[in-house]
Amino acid sequence: MHEAPPPANSPSPAPAPAPAPGPASSAVPAEPLSHGLKQRHLTMLGLGGVIGAGLFVGSGAGIAVAGPAIVVSYLIAGALAMLVMRMLGEMSAAMPASGSFSVHAERALGRWAGFSVGWLYWFLLVVVLAVEATAAAQIAHGWVPGIEPWAWVLLFMVVFTAANLTAVKNFGEFEFWFASLKVGAIVVFLVLGLLAVFGWLPDTDPVGMTNLTGQGGFLPNGWGGVVSGVLTVVFAFGGLEVVTIAAAETDDPARAVGRAVRSAVVRILFFYVGSMLVIVTVLPWTAQQAGLSPYVKVLDAIGVPSAGQIMNIVVFVALLSALNANLYGSSRMIFSLAERGEAPRGLLKVSGGGSRETTGGGSRKTTGGVPRRAVLASVAFGFVSVLLNLLWPDTVFLYMLNSVGAVLLFVWALIAASQLRLRARLEQEAPEALSLRMWCFPYLTWVTLAGLFGVLLLMLTDEAARPQVLWSAGATALVLLVAVGRQWRERRGSAVAGR
Repeated sequence: MHEAPPPANSPSPAPAPAPAPGPASSAVPAEPLSHGLKQRHLTMLGLGGVIGAGLFVGSGAGIAVAGPAIVVSYLIAGALAMLVMRMLGEMSAAMPASGSFSVHAERALGRWAGFSVGWLYWFLLVVVLAVEATAAAQIAHGWVPGIEPWAWVLLFMVVFTAANLTAVKNFGEFEFWFASLKVGAIVVFLVLGLLAVFGWLPDTDPVGMTNLTGQGGFLPNGWGGVVSGVLTVVFAFGGLEVVTIAAAETDDPARAVGRAVRSAVVRILFFYVGSMLVIVTVLPWTAQQAGLSPYVKVLDAIGVPSAGQIMNIVVFVALLSALNANLYGSSRMIFSLAERGEAPRGLLKVSGGGSRETTGGGSRKTTGGVPRRAVLASVAFGFVSVLLNLLWPDTVFLYMLNSVGAVLLFVWALIAASQLRLRARLEQEAPEALSLRMWCFPYLTWVTLAGLFGVLLLMLTDEAARPQVLWSAGATALVLLVAVGRQWRERRGSAVAGR
């Protein structure tokens, strides 16, 4: 059975109510985090943070159920993710904070919402971290059979823990180069695919549009196949949220998150949809199958030597990149919870000292300011998740994985609900802070909420996805119960003290 994230039981007094939203209302910790991330780090994190094994391998399952119409499935899922990110970007630009949407939910809906979404997202990241570490270890074990998978997992965890403990710029550099490789791989794939479509590669004939209309047509399984494709691919867009968490550790968070959100979402949609269009154009959709990378099949078909090993390297890098980003995101989320009294206060300790970098406008802190205890707490639970995955992958860990299977949709729904409340408040109290605005507010926000609940309802009707919704709903209900119980105890304590 899974356990919900542990509630904070700190005896310290409850923190003051969250300040009204505005450009200066972001909570500032007693020992502030470093501002070591640069715009290039944030931009590449936005571009590469969401490109992972779900695209390179998992997209085969979507093609198998939707056929060429998987392009439409990705458009729908990508549009949903783009709207959520626009809302999150609006709030993060106006009120940058290391807790991002957890802080926004607290300000908009109350402490119960900030507590719940923060702990659920932390739990999601540390559980998924185990999947990524184990999958990367299996690939590495295939290359070096003499080293057991558990040893590879230990190596990965130690390396990325060290990178996250030293300085935030180390995390930024890792992600910059990881993302650069992934983005570069997709660009090369798109170029080769287009050359194959037009017959401009050696010993190839033009493919044309035959594969888009043959084998049952563009919609071989009807619109039901498109819907099934959406359920398969929507979670591949998870991970974009880390951009708004990382923005708080840049020199100009409001400007940085605005630029990152604007550039990342459209380009990611282009990479995803463009890749799928190339895949279903070059090869018949019936040639794809779940569990096998459609990228490998296309590269093999157009004559790229050692395509399987090349893609193994790309997937390996994608998994390590996601592991690094999840470790970073989870540590900052639990640090933010501790700042607001929703996690043990001991996690607020950050590294001191560091160096300063001289710029035209003066100097700034570039190292230090790392929440090391928060990093270690996230790593510790990550190690527990890895052990459960290695020892009981089909029982205990499967329950944990199911318990976070639909959490991303719950998080996105709370982001939308928070934006509905905060946008109206910001327009009245601090309209100058709205440097990035959600389109067609509030109509598209309501459309997004309806879309998210629609996906959840569809998952309930899908036999394979139903356990994820039910287990995730159970985990969410448990965390909500803890949040409401904490709030009730605090109010009761205040009432008793006031007598």
